Parts: sequence; structure tokens; C-alpha cells
Amino acid sequence: MTSLPTRPPAKGTVVVTTGASDSHTWNLVLLQLLIEELGYDVVNLGPCVPDDVVVSRCAEIRPDLIVFSSVNGHGCQDGMRVIKLLRESAETARTPAVIGGKLGTTGSEGSSYARELTAAGFDAVFEDGADPYTAFPALLNGLFAAELRELA
Repeated sequence: MTSLPTRPPAKGTVVVTTGASDSHTWNLVLLQLLIEELGYDVVNLGPCVPDDVVVSRCAEIRPDLIVFSSVNGHGCQDGMRVIKLLRESAETARTPAVIGGKLGTTGSEGSSYARELTAAGFDAVFEDGADPYTAFPALLNGLFAAELRELA
């Protein structure tokens, strides 16, 4: 009898979410598939996630990374509220969190949102147009390599 190939153990768990105002789903599905291909388990919270639900689910799951995605242009507003709550929670205060996508509605924000969002507590900001196929492998490899160095 032939046994089916087994999946190697996951490298970690990543929560993928969006803000309460964002009803888009395909961005979350794309991110989930990409991150899973890189060997991580993904918990996709879906669209229109209330801030308190993001915090409570992340506190419960204790992910290795939180990925906040925005398509509707309100990513900075939603992200600023959520990161404040995540950093105030003992369970998620040190959990790495990144945000990306359409962060504003005028189309010319550039790095002003990146500075504001990293100052508020996000570990990385990916502006609209960033290529997730190159950004995420580098981010995940660098993030988890840094954590391993801290444990040594």
C-alpha cells in the first residue's frame, strides 16, 4: 500500500486580515495562498473584520505574524486603529505586524503613510503596487531568521 506524501511541519502561523471598512476578499485569498506556498499555516479572518475581533482572534491564535491588507483606500485609518489595540494587548504587543495595499484614497501619499504606520507600531509597510511575490519571501525569511537569532 502506498502512503500519501505528508506535508512538512509549518514554519509558523500567520493571520491575514483586513479592516472593518474593507469588504474585499481576493487580496486576502492571494496572500493566504502565497504565504501557504512559503510553508506557513494561515488563518484568514476574512473581510470587514471589526478591530476588537482582530485583536481577540490574534490573542487567541498567538500568530508569528499578522498581515493587514487593504484594497479600499482606508488602510491607514483602519490600520492605525488596529495596531494601537494590538500593541496595547499583552498577548499581541510584540507580535510582528505588517500592513500593505491601498493605504489612502488620493493616490499620491507615498512614504508619508509608511512613516506614520511604522511609528504607530507596524513592523513593515508595503505601499500599493509592491510585489508580494518578492516582498513576502524576503519578509518572512528575515523576520523568522531574526527571531531565531534572538532565541540563541
